[in-house]
Amino acid sequence: MWTVLIILLVAWAVLAIVGFAFEGLLWLAIIGIVLFVGTIIFGLIRNRAARNST
Repeated sequence: MWTVLIILLVAWAVLAIVGFAFEGLLWLAIIGIVLFVGTIIFGLIRNRAARNST
């Protein structure tokens, strides 16, 4: 599970960097940041739920 989340976080970070590097792709940076934060929140929620169920 954590491997997939880390891969997604890296992908979102790359999207954000590319979006900031090219001014015309600022929307890509915003999407990358939103997805990055969403993935972190999703991972934390899943981690807490797994801890509470055992």
